[in-house]
Amino acid sequence: MNKKVVLIDGNSVAYRAFFALPLLNNDKGIHTNAVYGFAMMLEKILKEEKPTHILVAFDAGKTTFRHETYSDYKGGRQKTPPELSEQFPYLRELLKAHGIAQYELENYEADDIIGTLSKQAEENNFEVRIVSGDKDLTQLASEKTTVLVTRKGVTDIEKYTPDHIKEKYGLSPEQIIDMKGLMGDASDNIPGVPGIGEKTAIKLLKQYHSVENLLESVDQVSGKKLQENLSTYKDQALMSKQLATIFREAPIDIGLADINYQGANTEKLVSLYKELGFQSFLEKMDSSVQIEDQKLEEVEFEFVKEITEEILQQNSALYVEIIEDNYHYAPIIGLGLVNDTGNYYLPVDVVKSSSVFKAWLEDEKTKLAVYDAKRTIVSLQKLGMDVNGIDFDLLIASYLLNPSETIQDFSDVAKAHHYNQVLADDTVYGKGAKRTSLTDKERAETIVRKALAIYHLKDRLIDELKKNEQYELFIELEMPLSRILAEMESTGVAVDVNRLKEMGEEIKKRLNEIEGKIHQLAGEPFNINSPKQLGVILFDKLGLPVIKKTKTGYSTSADVLEKLQTEHEIVDQILTYRQLGKLQSTYIEGLLKVVNPEDGKVHTRFNQALTQTGRLSSTDPNLQNIPIRLEEGRKIRQAFVPSEKGWVMFSADYSQIELRVLAHISGDERLIDAFKQGLDIHTKTAMDVFHVAHDEVTSNMRRQAKAVNFGIVYGISDYGLSQNLGITRKEAGQFIERYFKSYPQVKQYMEDIVQEAKQNGYVTTLLHRRRYIPEITSRNFNVRSFAERTAMNTPIQGSAADIIKKAMIDMAERLKTEKLQARLLLQVHDELIFEAPEDEVDKLKEIVPDVMEHALELKVPLKVDYAYGPTWFDAK
Repeated sequence: MNKKVVLIDGNSVAYRAFFALPLLNNDKGIHTNAVYGFAMMLEKILKEEKPTHILVAFDAGKTTFRHETYSDYKGGRQKTPPELSEQFPYLRELLKAHGIAQYELENYEADDIIGTLSKQAEENNFEVRIVSGDKDLTQLASEKTTVLVTRKGVTDIEKYTPDHIKEKYGLSPEQIIDMKGLMGDASDNIPGVPGIGEKTAIKLLKQYHSVENLLESVDQVSGKKLQENLSTYKDQALMSKQLATIFREAPIDIGLADINYQGANTEKLVSLYKELGFQSFLEKMDSSVQIEDQKLEEVEFEFVKEITEEILQQNSALYVEIIEDNYHYAPIIGLGLVNDTGNYYLPVDVVKSSSVFKAWLEDEKTKLAVYDAKRTIVSLQKLGMDVNGIDFDLLIASYLLNPSETIQDFSDVAKAHHYNQVLADDTVYGKGAKRTSLTDKERAETIVRKALAIYHLKDRLIDELKKNEQYELFIELEMPLSRILAEMESTGVAVDVNRLKEMGEEIKKRLNEIEGKIHQLAGEPFNINSPKQLGVILFDKLGLPVIKKTKTGYSTSADVLEKLQTEHEIVDQILTYRQLGKLQSTYIEGLLKVVNPEDGKVHTRFNQALTQTGRLSSTDPNLQNIPIRLEEGRKIRQAFVPSEKGWVMFSADYSQIELRVLAHISGDERLIDAFKQGLDIHTKTAMDVFHVAHDEVTSNMRRQAKAVNFGIVYGISDYGLSQNLGITRKEAGQFIERYFKSYPQVKQYMEDIVQEAKQNGYVTTLLHRRRYIPEITSRNFNVRSFAERTAMNTPIQGSAADIIKKAMIDMAERLKTEKLQARLLLQVHDELIFEAPEDEVDKLKEIVPDVMEHALELKVPLKVDYAYGPTWFDAK
């Protein structure tokens, strides 16, 4: 197979794409035209060139070694438009999803990286293709290297070979440098020689071959003025040639072996295209695209027909295969078992009928390594088997080591740890309507491969966790939590279906009323759900100021409407209409669809390995995002009821937990003192910020202080606070400044944690949970600012998440110790929701706050509020 390397000048192509295409936005308002154009170029290059190796090189910064020669090199270039700057992080994500290496080098340009790698490639007998938006790189053309220069758009490409350069200019590729030395280059601010343009430069080089030869023969050049300029600007000509010369010995620490191209990660690419709104790419992509065949080693295994004690070792890896997302309802496909005695495939019917296997699973001495302990426990419980000896979970271990890693399926985890013997589920099983029917042997081998991965990766990941000081977090927090979450999911939450239906009717009635009012205010009926029709009404008919335009017309997104609220009363009505419409479709109709008809409950799935902060989230249904701003949203909680007569719902939530964690982490004495005294922290902040006495704090002062308090936790900017409070940026800046004067150690913490993140590349919570923040050193101001806010917030939000997880574990233990029937049903942000017999309420009022408030000892007291009643709504 011919070896071919493609080297892409990232900045140049991005700029070309940005200016070649009109400004495009996705639904979040982020500009996407440069990424779209780049993606078009990549698609064309990958299809036509079929590279075995590929790299995109970027400029590392504004200053390079060339500035030492000429300080005005590239001077006068306009600042990168912010609409382009904000696209670079997405462009890098595009390359990651495509599996394409990217590289930059301090003090050197992308051209130098490409020049150095192309030289290496030629020496190793590679075919080379260079892609750029300008012609500087044509000097690298050779018998083995073709330079593809984009012209007009990004997919219209001119191919520069030595023959093409000879035909076009009458020069060799090396003479392109001499041409630049003479004529200069306005885009790079290379001066050249005054009075010499492209035609004159080419004419002179055809005669004298190089700048050096020309300068030695100045007296033979025809034209007095030209002779004069060449003599006067001799040094400038030589310097210009030097500036234009691509350096081919750059000290790069990346080689051809590092840019081997394995193909795209289809799932990541689909996910990114969805986020960016690239519908045309999604339509072109066949969702069942096979990722290039991985070289899989042969696996020997036994197809077990009867489970014997001999194959059931105390230390084993067990994998339970379920290919549907919702394992509460999906069947087990088969099981893989690997230990020192061998590799085994266990068919489901064999497992169901084996009392030996059941006893082995239920024995606490059986130490099992699994993937997704929670899913494993829930799915085997459906077969009437408890799993009591899980001591390692590959999914959770991998998540703790790097929570930013995108996990679509098992293969993503395996690949993240350089284990390449597991194929992606979509590759093996197909997807959706294109599900593939596997033979028994193929299915068995797929499942055994996953068990083998768990078996091989266990010790390595445990070593990494210990090295990161995360093993205790893994063993004492996340592993016990997975069992508690499994129990919560299996228990489920009872739903009053009739009450939900009643609410649906009430919301329908309100929607009809609001629709009538909107039509009345508009002066005509129209489809409120049509952005196009709504845009015509708001901006053409009613003449409201246009905030933002899209490809298809006016933007009527929520952020646009919120800015127009003071302009016309119709806007408030539209916002309420949308919120109620979402409540109806997502939460009323959505909940009714997922109520299990057998037990009248919903069985949400808690995502333990999803968020980068360590917080839990939930799906099918998402019970953590029920909107509670609208009264109708809060009322949805009325439909969640105890599952037994004579029982109540009992809710307990942490009061201002993140601010208390901030006080602890920052060590700010005034903040700690305020919490120790039991003061209302928002009133205390208002007193400090506005310099007033306690009885002089107005409700508006307290509201503003509350916004500052919670904003500080999220590293809020003056702009963000001004938007929240509807005040000027200057006023918001003064608020923040006064806050930091009141709590100086909080400011010190914010500065220190950002420096720590820059130094280490990550931040940690109180229990050593990590979050990696590589963007913290980005040269893009917007990206870097967001990363800095993330660094400030993650230790606080992540520690709060750790505390509530610890409280869940301690609470489960306490309920057992006290021999109570009460059950933990849900965790929603800082709140735990139980169901319990009425006669246990007094006991819960005593033990729940006690357990939650002592989950982790801080420098300030933790405070828990509780309530109970016949529904979740009443337990507030």
